[in-house]
Amino acid sequence: MSTKARLNRMFSAQGKCFDVAIDHGFFNEYSFLAGIENMKGAIETVVKAGPDCIQLSTGQAKLLQEIPGKQKPGLVLRTDAANIYGNVLPRFLFSELIDRAIEQAVRWDAVAVCVNLLLLPGQPELHHQCVRNITLLKSECEKYGMPLMVEPLVMLPNEEKGGYMVDGDIRKIMPLVRQGVELGADVIKADPSDDVTEYHRVIEVASGVPVLVRGGGRASDEEIVNRTVELMKQGASGIVYGRNVIQHPNPGGMTSALMSIVHEGAAAEQALAILKGGRV
Repeated sequence: MSTKARLNRMFSAQGKCFDVAIDHGFFNEYSFLAGIENMKGAIETVVKAGPDCIQLSTGQAKLLQEIPGKQKPGLVLRTDAANIYGNVLPRFLFSELIDRAIEQAVRWDAVAVCVNLLLLPGQPELHHQCVRNITLLKSECEKYGMPLMVEPLVMLPNEEKGGYMVDGDIRKIMPLVRQGVELGADVIKADPSDDVTEYHRVIEVASGVPVLVRGGGRASDEEIVNRTVELMKQGASGIVYGRNVIQHPNPGGMTSALMSIVHEGAAAEQALAILKGGRV
């Protein structure tokens, strides 16, 4: 069964997508709850701003799919819960798939599923588990025509930065992105590189699979807008931002500003004007 029908709901006719991640409560990390304590309100605010997709866990998907009407974002279902995001890594690390993930995605009318491909220093068992998760999901995705979004995530040593800190070394991002493609990803959700003007190299190594770039931790409005403009120029198919939307004082305005960059090619100044003007 082809994934095309669902990918057409996820991406615009020009092949662009903005997915707002609101699945952070899945990971048992207190700092991730800021801005999403009230999930119903957070989802309604983002839905009103009209992104292409919202990324949620199976336990919260109903808050999106119970909203009446046809004009709402597609659901990207997060399929694995991991415990790698605290300041101190636990003795035992995991990235555990939910049971019958693709059947749950079909039941919730998802447009795609998302799964981690984690690379932490000195943790080959965790990487192995992620590879196994992806291979299991891929077979089921093919059966049901469900697009598979793989999230290659290179992280710094905890003792170096502590907590959920990504490694922006493009020489580490590129091979992990390529591994995700080789494992069968229909969409890649990858970190930005330290030097975003090099990001065309990541796009190239993805071999035609659309790359959506992660937002990471909170950054200033100017930084996130300028970075997004450059990433789109480098050939990204869109973005998956979470905390830079849901922890922003004006999440609706930030969504509108970022949508203007992704879909209309807006310059940084234009996007910041939308944000400051509060146009939602």
